[in-house]
Amino acid sequence: MISFEKFTLDNGLRIILNQDTTTPIITVNILYNVGSKYEHPEKTGFAHLFEHLMFGGSKNIPHFDTPLEKVGGDNNAFTNTDITNYFIHIPKPNLETAFWLESDRILDLAFNEKSLEVQKNVVSEEFRQRYINQPYGDTMAYVRAMVYKKHPYQWSTIGKDISHIENATMDDVKDFYHRFYNPDNAIMTLTGNISKQEVKPLVEKWFGEIPNHKTAHPQLPQEPEQKEKRTTTVEKDVPSHAIYKAWKMVPRNHPDYYTFDLISDILANGDSSRLFQKLLKEKKLFTSIDAYITGEMDPGALIVSGNLSDGVSMETAEQAIDEEIHNLQESLVDDTELRKVKNKIEAVNEFQEISGFNKAYLLSYFELLGDAGEVNNQVENYRKVRAEDIRRVAKTQLTDEKSSVLYYLSKHKS
Repeated sequence: MISFEKFTLDNGLRIILNQDTTTPIITVNILYNVGSKYEHPEKTGFAHLFEHLMFGGSKNIPHFDTPLEKVGGDNNAFTNTDITNYFIHIPKPNLETAFWLESDRILDLAFNEKSLEVQKNVVSEEFRQRYINQPYGDTMAYVRAMVYKKHPYQWSTIGKDISHIENATMDDVKDFYHRFYNPDNAIMTLTGNISKQEVKPLVEKWFGEIPNHKTAHPQLPQEPEQKEKRTTTVEKDVPSHAIYKAWKMVPRNHPDYYTFDLISDILANGDSSRLFQKLLKEKKLFTSIDAYITGEMDPGALIVSGNLSDGVSMETAEQAIDEEIHNLQESLVDDTELRKVKNKIEAVNEFQEISGFNKAYLLSYFELLGDAGEVNNQVENYRKVRAEDIRRVAKTQLTDEKSSVLYYLSKHKS
């Protein structure tokens, strides 16, 4: 159970506090409600670019890391399709340094052509190294483009095309900053040995006078129901053939989210999972195989992916995956197997509650979803899933006509 208190400043900044008396380190987590899904289709990758630009200095602080390192702090950030998240770990006596740094870059980020060019080059190089030059690095670009025809999940966080970042102008990035980096579009969560009585005056001091520009998010197009199988075949210079089979799932707040997650675990969480035991160990059709959910706020995807063993045809590999999905559709998962995957999730959940960062991030994330308190209901939500729910979702949602399949062929294999 993660305990917390909440309050909101007049400018819309939401504050969540988890008091943890066991640590002298304070985690300051600021989540901005801006991920790649809010980008223009012809200007993608901006949320990720901004993750880099936010460390390039602000009006009063030319180098973000330097004052933080001097007082024993460290920081990092990440971006995904839904959000951009920044966090700082800092000793309690130096908490105001973190507030000073974060408030200055939300108030007045420094923009200059040199910094923009440097970060554009950094992101462009990351695009090349991780997505273009890396074997199988572009798989999700193909999968997303099949699964989503309307919704902006159709492109990855890094962007749809490298030219979008290479051609980004100063006006483009300033517009993005002023649209989304506002107090009412942020949730700040603190965890550590500090009380609300201590925190509130400091938060008011450093963030209370920042003007709010009233963030307006674009209306996202809804993805129509998929009624026929979609396929894409590519041939690349990779070590082996691979297959990626995806199905759209429900939004994060939907009760069936937990069912989809458990299905992915039944299929491929650990050496005793179905796909590993039957398709890799027994039949030796794959050298590696996995199943996972993207877990996004809007309808994400459940994906089964695997690298084929030498001599195995794509048809044989896909048929074997389909047979395992069919088993879920026709037969109830037994209590022992279902209990095992639920126990693993409970163990992960308990472990997450040890980390100050995990607590701070999860509270921020669930507050964005609608209620920070929902973080404490996750284990129970998994416990509620029945074998009948697994079969129902598999039967109605994991059908062939609702699937999108990427056949990723190796030039070196027949």
